[in-house]
Amino acid sequence: MKLGEWTLDLVTDGLFGLDGGAMYGVVPRPLWEKKTPPDSRNRIRMAMNCWLLRGRGETVLIETGAGEKWDAKHAEIYNFERENRLLSNLHARGVRPEDVSLVINTHLHFDHCGWNTRRDTDPGRAVPTFPNARYIVQRGELDHARGPNERDRASYLPENFAPIAEAGLWRTVEGDASLLAGLDLVVMPGHTRDMQCVKISGDGQTAFLLADLVPMRAHLAYPWIMSYDLYPMTTLENKKKWLPRLAREGWICLFGHDPDVPAAHLVQRDDKFETEPVPLD
Repeated sequence: MKLGEWTLDLVTDGLFGLDGGAMYGVVPRPLWEKKTPPDSRNRIRMAMNCWLLRGRGETVLIETGAGEKWDAKHAEIYNFERENRLLSNLHARGVRPEDVSLVINTHLHFDHCGWNTRRDTDPGRAVPTFPNARYIVQRGELDHARGPNERDRASYLPENFAPIAEAGLWRTVEGDASLLAGLDLVVMPGHTRDMQCVKISGDGQTAFLLADLVPMRAHLAYPWIMSYDLYPMTTLENKKKWLPRLAREGWICLFGHDPDVPAAHLVQRDDKFETEPVPLD
């Protein structure tokens, strides 16, 4: 889609699966399985939607999926799709890893920053995938990733962020920030303390990447909140604050994990939200 001087493309890192109960928290299975039917291992089908933003002399990659640094056991646990991965989708759009000038991670869970790095020729070593890029994340998120607690330790894999520090490529921010004209970061605590959303504006239009505030359309209902969220009540407060605004102002919502509708307008009816999909060429 075109947003003023910006061109925005979906560049997925493919599909994977997570436990449906964990993805919906206190919502009973008979309700959520109608929207997202689970497989025999209770995993629901999810996407890893990444976004390629080009304009103003910059090639920006927002989110980097789960990457390929997985052993066979974990690849099977998460049911990663073998084809249709991020680098091949960038290549299809004429973008090489060295062309990327800016990488934005909303947070540093493994399914959002996996392609930050890739395997080197030395199998035990990871190196930055995008060697000419500045990597952007909230300082608090990077600090937490380096010392997570027992509850979320499995979500943070050092090989996805430590090599970026070693290469001197991190450019951390603290709080809301404007990176370029029409490209802004909005801190959105709840899933993690320092998760950030991304706002892209131009020519009277705005697209807003919801990250894991609302990972899929099924999570638009206020109480449908993931068990993975460290601060679920903060998530609830932010949903009540932001979703009516997105609907009222006609912003395009970008969903990080929806496999069928990655972009949509919201329509609010009382406290319920419906989606009108936005086509992507």
